[in-house]
Amino acid sequence: MARAHTAGVGSLVTISTRVKQHGQVLAIAERFPEVYCSLGTHPHYAQEELDITVEDLTARAAHPKVVAIGEAGLDYHYNFSEPAAQQLTLRKHIAAARKTGLPLVIHSRDADTDMMEILTEEAGKGAFAAVLHCYTGGLDLARCAMALGFSISFTGILTFKNSEQLRAIARQLPPDRILVETDAPYLAPVPHRGRRNEPAYVVETARALAETRSVSLSEITRQTTENFFRLFAKVPRPVVAV
Repeated sequence: MARAHTAGVGSLVTISTRVKQHGQVLAIAERFPEVYCSLGTHPHYAQEELDITVEDLTARAAHPKVVAIGEAGLDYHYNFSEPAAQQLTLRKHIAAARKTGLPLVIHSRDADTDMMEILTEEAGKGAFAAVLHCYTGGLDLARCAMALGFSISFTGILTFKNSEQLRAIARQLPPDRILVETDAPYLAPVPHRGRRNEPAYVVETARALAETRSVSLSEITRQTTENFFRLFAKVPRPVVAV
């Protein structure tokens, strides 16, 4: 946290991957005034938490430090949970996001077709806010997300040499739909690649996004900060002395 402050990082959202272990995430958020958290079941653990209901999620999300639902989604790369369990869990989380008004943090890996189908179908039942986090999908999924009013968030992957396809997508997105994140402790950006990732390193991802979009770092900082507070509306904006 000290290094994050030194790097200029203000408010943070730490991500839940198991509802049944959410107390550990919440403890971090409660320890630091500037840290908030999400609530959800990662697709890897979908089969372990099939008994978690929309009502469970909604009730727990009332906590003042819970500012998002998820991460939930589809991961067909590892398939640690059956696709049917992942899809059912994702739909529950979408329902919870719709009911609470909190944004959904979406995990999607090697599942673009099913993800587009589910998101489009669920959006037809009623609007909800969402961000496709740690984006590694294709252009079609990105276009689908834009059409549904969602955001896309980039990690240190954007800095990797072989990520030109991802950078090409990043160049095309509207400025009000882009975010940066760490996915810590994974995917540390260059020049920290190979180390344990941490919040301070998000500055390098922002720098890469600025270079990719041919704008200044200060502009990317301003835009992604504005996008963050608009999406995670439950996080209070810091008061700036003038």
